Amino acid sequence: MFALSLSSQDQRDLARNLTTFLSQYKYISDSYIIEFFTEDLWERLPAQWREVLCGLSFPQIADLLLDTKCQEKRYPSAWPLSLLAFRATAHALSFPRRAGQGGAVDPVEEFLKNHSQSSMLSHIFRKHVKPKKQHEIRKLGSLVKQLCDQTNCEAVVDVGSGQGHLTRFLSFGLGLSVTAIEADQRLVTMATKFDEELRCTLEKEKTRDGPSDLSKSGPSPHHVVGWVNPKASWELFLRQLREAECTAAAPSPLDCSSRKRRRNSAELDQTQAPLATGPEPSALSIPFSVSATTPPPHWSTNSFGCSPHGRHSGELAGQSDKSLVLTGLHACGDLSATLLRHFVECPHVRGITSVACCYMKITTREYPSPPGLVVAPPAPALAPAPQDPLHRPRLFADDSDGCCPGAFGYPMSSWVRGLPGHGLSYKAREGACHAMEDYLERLREGSLLLRTHCYRATLETVIREARPEMRRVGVQTIKKAHLLPFTEYARLGLARLGLPPSLLLEPGRLEAMLKQEARVVVYFSLALLLAPAVETLVLLDRIIYLQENGVKSKLLPLFDPELSPRNFVLVAMKTDC
Repeated sequence: MFALSLSSQDQRDLARNLTTFLSQYKYISDSYIIEFFTEDLWERLPAQWREVLCGLSFPQIADLLLDTKCQEKRYPSAWPLSLLAFRATAHALSFPRRAGQGGAVDPVEEFLKNHSQSSMLSHIFRKHVKPKKQHEIRKLGSLVKQLCDQTNCEAVVDVGSGQGHLTRFLSFGLGLSVTAIEADQRLVTMATKFDEELRCTLEKEKTRDGPSDLSKSGPSPHHVVGWVNPKASWELFLRQLREAECTAAAPSPLDCSSRKRRRNSAELDQTQAPLATGPEPSALSIPFSVSATTPPPHWSTNSFGCSPHGRHSGELAGQSDKSLVLTGLHACGDLSATLLRHFVECPHVRGITSVACCYMKITTREYPSPPGLVVAPPAPALAPAPQDPLHRPRLFADDSDGCCPGAFGYPMSSWVRGLPGHGLSYKAREGACHAMEDYLERLREGSLLLRTHCYRATLETVIREARPEMRRVGVQTIKKAHLLPFTEYARLGLARLGLPPSLLLEPGRLEAMLKQEARVVVYFSLALLLAPAVETLVLLDRIIYLQENGVKSKLLPLFDPELSPRNFVLVAMKTDC
C-alpha cells in the first residue's frame, strides 16, 4: 500500500513552506463565505484574478482550479502567473488524498452488487452500518490487526468508539481483545445491544452450519462510558480503564431466545424502566460506568491493578508489563492529539492508528476554547476503594496530580511552534473538514445546491443592515433551500432568528446580489483549494511531533476520499517492539 514517509529534513522543509504559503493567503482561508457581500470579499482578490475567474462555469471551476487529476486544462483566457502559481503550490504542498494502485479494491467494485453492502465485509458486520462506515471499519480494522501482529499485542483500546462498529469487527472478526471508550452513554447502550445481537447471530449460525471462520473470534468487547480528558496524563488514562474494569458487572448468560420475551415484558409494564442489554440502568446513570459484557481477560487482574474479585489493588497499571494498541476512528478535535501524547508517553502503548476529524475543534493558544469544544462532564467521586489507604476520590475525568498543563491540539511539535505564521484560524481549520470530492461532483453537475452559498450571503446582508450586532449568527438549516425562491428562503431564515420578513431589501439590490452566484462559488472554491494544505499542516505537525520523540510514523490515505473525506490514518509503533 502507498504510504507517505518523509525524511526528518523533508518534514521540516514542508512545514516551513506550508506556513509561508498559508500565511500569504490568510485573507482567503480566514474568510467566511456568508460575508461575501458584507465584507466585499470579491474585491480582496487581485484584479487580474477577478478578470479571468468571473466568467468561469461551474465545471470549469472544478477542472481548472480544484481537480488535481485533470490533465487537459482548457482555459477560456490566459491566466496570470500568480494565479497559476497559487493553484500549483496549493496542490504541490498537500498530501495526496488517494492511494496508489497497489491492489487496493476500488469502492465501485466493493459496492458493485449492492450500493449499501460491502462485498468485502461479512454480513454480520454490515447490520446497522452505513456503507461509509463499512468501508472504514474493514480497512482500518485490517490495519489495526497488522499493527497488533507487528507489536505482539492482542489488546486494543478503541477511543471514541460510538456504536461499536469498529470494536465488533476487531473483536468478533479479527480475534482481538478490545476495550472501547465512548463518552455518550446512549451510544454505549446501543453498542452493547448490537454486541448481543451479533453474538446471538453467531450462535445460531454455529448451531445451524457448524464452526465458521468466526468461531475463533476474540472475547466480547468491553465498553466503558468515559470522557478522555486532553489535559490528563497517561497514568490517569490507564486508571480510568482500570477503575472501570474493577466495577465491571458479572456477565449474564447468553440467552438469545429470551430477548423477545424481555421486550414484550417491558412493553406490558410501562412504569418499569426499559430493559436494555449491557449495563444495568443504575450503572448507566453513573458517569464512566461499564457494560456487562465479558471483560477482556488480559485486563481482568494484573493489567489495571484489579484483583480476581474486581477489587482495587491501590497500584497504578504502570507496573504491568501488558501492552496495547490505541486506535481512534475519526477521533474528534483534541482527542486525536491526546491519543498521540499517550502513545508517546505511556510505556504500555506499543502502537497507534489515528484517524482525525473536526480540526476546527482543536485547541490552540490563540483559540483555547473554539466553538463546539467538548468540555469535561461532571465527574462525581465514586465510593472510595477499601484497599486505598488514602481513600482518594475516584475521579476519572480530571485529577490534580495527573494534568499536563499547556497542551494544545495544535501545534504539537516544537518545530512547527517555532515557525513564523504557523497559526491556523478556526475558519481555516473548519474549511479543512470539507469534502473536496463531493464539491467537485456538485460543480461538474451544476448542482442547484451551489446556490445556497449566495442565498446565505445575501441573507447575511439583510440581517446585518437591520441588526448590525447580529454578525454570523447561526441560521437553522432550511430544508431544500436550493429549491426555494430567495424571498421564501429569507422569510424562513428571518423567522428562525425572530426577525420579521419586512426587513428584506428592495428588489433591485437583492437581484443584483443573486446574480453574483458564480462569483460566490468561485471565492468559496479558492478557499476550498487551500483546505488540503491546511489539513496537511495539521497532520504534518503530528508527524514531526512523533519524530521529535523518537518515533517514526507513516501517513496512509487509507479510505477512498469519495466515501470518507477524512481519509488519512497516521500509523506508528515503537521501534523496540
